[in-house]
Order: sequence, then structure tokens, then C-alpha cells
Amino acid sequence: MNINQMMKQAQAMQKKMAEAQEKLAEIEVAGAAGGGMVNVTMTVAGKVTGIKIDPAVVDADDTEMLEDLLVAALNNARDQADARSQEEMGKLTGGLGLPPGIKMPF
Repeated sequence: MNINQMMKQAQAMQKKMAEAQEKLAEIEVAGAAGGGMVNVTMTVAGKVTGIKIDPAVVDADDTEMLEDLLVAALNNARDQADARSQEEMGKLTGGLGLPPGIKMPF
């Protein structure tokens, strides 16, 4: 393979990566905690787009529980986003022969 072909492939990959990142910014995932009493929606890119809290968990005397549920729901949503991101990027990088665990973009 000559240098011109390698440059063209690199440019094509860069374009595909940019398109994939745009797509990831639009895909939403959901996380939950407390048996669904706290729900978080976020994009795969990490932007939180919504939080729903069941009024039953709102207790002025126990804000720590609500805080813990919010943290758990956010972390659950982030885990979902990471998994979805790996899935989507795997479609793009499947033919590259990258070792498992390499996150794209670098």
C-alpha cells in the first residue's frame, strides 16, 4: 500500500469517526435506581437530558437517600452510554483489528 492510499484511508476513517460522534450525541440511554424511582436519560455523549423522580422518594428529612439514588441512576446511565458507545464504535472499527478494550476515539 502506498502513502497516498494510506492517507486516503486515514481521511475516510476520520470522516467516519466524526459522523459516529455526531450520531452518539443523538442516541439516548436511560439509567435507573431504587427500582425505577429515580430515572436519568442522557445522550451517549454524556449530556443529561432528563431526570424523573418519584415523589415517594422525596423526603426533606432524608435527602441523603435521594442523593444516593441520583448518583446511582446517573452512574447506571453512564454505564449504558459506555456500552452503547462501544457497540456503535465497534461497528465502525470492526475491520481495523484493534485489540479489545481500546476506546475510540483515542
